[in-house]
Amino acid sequence: MIKIITVGYLKEQYLKDAINEYLKRLRKYTNIEIIEVKDEGLVEKEKTLKLEEEKILKYIQDKDYIITLEIEGKELDSIEFANKIDKIHQEYSNITFIIGGSYGLSNTIKQKSNYHLSFSKLTFPHQLFRVLLLEQLYRSYKINNHESYHK
Repeated sequence: MIKIITVGYLKEQYLKDAINEYLKRLRKYTNIEIIEVKDEGLVEKEKTLKLEEEKILKYIQDKDYIITLEIEGKELDSIEFANKIDKIHQEYSNITFIIGGSYGLSNTIKQKSNYHLSFSKLTFPHQLFRVLLLEQLYRSYKINNHESYHK
C-alpha cells in the first residue's frame, strides 16, 4: 500500500482531475490513499511546524516505511526510484510519503523518515507536487512490471 500524507487541501479542479487519473492508473498495481492535513499557515514557523507535525503523526504507523519529500533529500532518476520502490516493497507492505507545507517538515518528522527524497532543487507548489509524485509512482510500477511507458 502507498499512503501519501500531504499538508494542505487541493482546491484546483484541473489538479484534482490529474490526481484522480493517476490514482485510477495506480490502483491496478497497489492500494493507494491520499491523506490531507490542514496547512496551519501561521506566521510563526516553529509553531506551524509543530501543529502540522502533530497532525501528520496521527497517520504514521510503526510498520510504515517513511519517505519524506525534502529539497535537501537525495535525488534519484526514474529507474533508481522504481528500484527503490521495488526493494522497499520486498520488506514493507506500507510505504508512506510525506509532503510538507509552506515551511517544510519538522525535525521530528524528518528523524522518523527512513529515506529523504528530493525530486529537484527547485521549489514546486505543494498541490502540483502531488501530481508529480503520483506520475513518478505510476512510472515506477510500469518499469517494475516491464510495461512500456512514454519516455
